[in-house]
Amino acid sequence: MSDLKIPRRKLADEVFDRLYQQLLNGDYKAGDVLPSERELMDTFGVGRPAIREAMQALERLGLVAIHHGQRPRVVAPSAEGMLAQIELTAMHMLSTEPATLEHLKEARAFFELGMVARAARSIDAAGIARLEELIQQQDKALNSDIDAFIAADMAFHITIAETTANPIFIAVSRAMLDWLARFHTSLLHWKGNESITLEEHRRILEALANADEAAAVREMDRHLTRAGGLYLPS
Repeated sequence: MSDLKIPRRKLADEVFDRLYQQLLNGDYKAGDVLPSERELMDTFGVGRPAIREAMQALERLGLVAIHHGQRPRVVAPSAEGMLAQIELTAMHMLSTEPATLEHLKEARAFFELGMVARAARSIDAAGIARLEELIQQQDKALNSDIDAFIAADMAFHITIAETTANPIFIAVSRAMLDWLARFHTSLLHWKGNESITLEEHRRILEALANADEAAAVREMDRHLTRAGGLYLPS
């Protein structure tokens, strides 16, 4: 018969659970400092190692910020912080599981088609002006500065997500583009494709400026389908 004994938990885990519950309960707000190590040791009846280990676990989750010589401070939760917690796992999956890159490209396409459709319905003059500016930056960098070209390329897509004013959409867009950028093709693969990317962006912008949702989705789909081949495992 298998051993059914309940394993004894580490003290640090118990401390973590209690502090985490206090954060969930709102006992400490964003910006508040937590009690000192000595105060927590007295409160929970544990030693300094358990307190420090629990704090480090909270920091890894992006719940507190720890600076030398200062008490831990509660961090305001954000979509960016949430996605940052899975970045290492995402990088590991992309590095070790070839199918994951295809899954990520498919997810990005599904996501961006929804974003551009919504942008066609809601983008304002400032958003159009920003996209025009980014296309000008790409045109200026064409065939001369590939890093600037790629940076403007990513900013173009993030700007479309920003038109939603939804922080989760924006954070997801940034995260997926960043993860894909880690697996971007070499300059050799990019060579000859910059002008095509630029023209595709112009057509997407034209559809958005005309509030033509069907055209915006169609042009984005064409763009992502072609550009997907430029992302290869590094």
